[in-house]
Amino acid sequence: MKTATERHLLDFSVLTDREVEVLLLLASGEQNRRLARHLGIAERTVRAHTANIVRKLRLKSRFEAAIVSHLHADDIKGLQVASRSAA
Repeated sequence: MKTATERHLLDFSVLTDREVEVLLLLASGEQNRRLARHLGIAERTVRAHTANIVRKLRLKSRFEAAIVSHLHADDIKGLQVASRSAA
């Protein structure tokens, strides 16, 4: 069985800044309710961001997104830093 990174290259640049924040937090394994509190947004919004992440990165599930986040945290954080410096 091929992993997500073997099936296709992960292009984190397609994510919005908030989706990147959510993706990084998914690796913690916390429930959407706790992620929402941490970000100061509605739980429903966390679910929407998560669905967008899964769709945009062509993943199969929130669980796979959490694994990708854990494995590629440095790349994702680098993207986050780059977007801040460009602003």
